Amino acid sequence: MGRRSVHTADELRELILGASTELIEANGLAGLSAREIARRIGYSPGTLYNIFENLDDLVLTIEGRLLDRLDQALGDVPPASSPTQTVHRLAQAYLRFTHENPKLWNLLFEHHLPPGREVPAWYQTKLEGLLSRVENALAPVLTRSDDKRRAARVLWAGVHGITSLATTDKLSIVSTESAPALVDDLVSAYLKGLGEKQDQLAT
Repeated sequence: MGRRSVHTADELRELILGASTELIEANGLAGLSAREIARRIGYSPGTLYNIFENLDDLVLTIEGRLLDRLDQALGDVPPASSPTQTVHRLAQAYLRFTHENPKLWNLLFEHHLPPGREVPAWYQTKLEGLLSRVENALAPVLTRSDDKRRAARVLWAGVHGITSLATTDKLSIVSTESAPALVDDLVSAYLKGLGEKQDQLAT
């Protein structure tokens, strides 16, 4: 695009985020560079660093927006008549979201911060908010808060494994079943195991 004579900082921020998101959607994280972003928005590469500290900060901002979109998608899932069915619905909504945004979603796991640098607190808060949706869905079948926290993370990790294989076109290597069918099987088996564990603890 041609350069305008004046952009506000907010406008530049949105231009940079928009161009960066398009590059990632087209070519993944490997296709992202300050030079290419600058070329697309009609500014010099140095302009990016007036808005973002570095490319890591830019990528984290894109990831944060993606997490917000996922949170909205999971929040739109209507509760079912049973906790089990609600968890199934959340898992399938997560699967659909990753398939709609494969390269952006894989960015969350391809991007690594430099050694010694931790993700910002706001980023961790977004992740915890997502996992709390699973925890809340599991609450009716689990009595202890530490059980809910662990169970939510184990289940999310398992579902994510299937979605990662599916979004990178590697699922056929391990199964001829579809990703939705495998996610349903995983959720059913895990919830059954949780139920049996709760029964054992109650006796």
